[in-house]
Amino acid sequence: QVKLVESGGGLVQAGGSLRLSCAASEIIGSIKVMGWYRQAPGKQRELVAGGDTNVADSVKGRFTIVRDNTKNTVYLQMNSLKPEDTGVYYCNAHILQPPYGNEFLYWGQGTQVTVSS
Repeated sequence: QVKLVESGGGLVQAGGSLRLSCAASEIIGSIKVMGWYRQAPGKQRELVAGGDTNVADSVKGRFTIVRDNTKNTVYLQMNSLKPEDTGVYYCNAHILQPPYGNEFLYWGQGTQVTVSS
């Protein structure tokens, strides 16, 4: 069973930075793409960043997604954080599994990011 473990969340003041990490393990097959989502209280989960470089308009210029294929890890560098960035951040991975290369989606458990004003 594929495991995704996020880390790096925490409490930060507005204008500060955090770097989230998501490491995938016990992979059978190959990772097609990894991404980051977030869910604020009372709101639906939304895409923050995915693929190699794509980020949502709301975080463009502030957040950067970086994938390290050698470590099966994806990072989310978050700069100039705002209170509205507060939420639980989840990573996911689309994995192509043998024998037929079917695509499966896995999620991490989430990491809390809180930005104080």
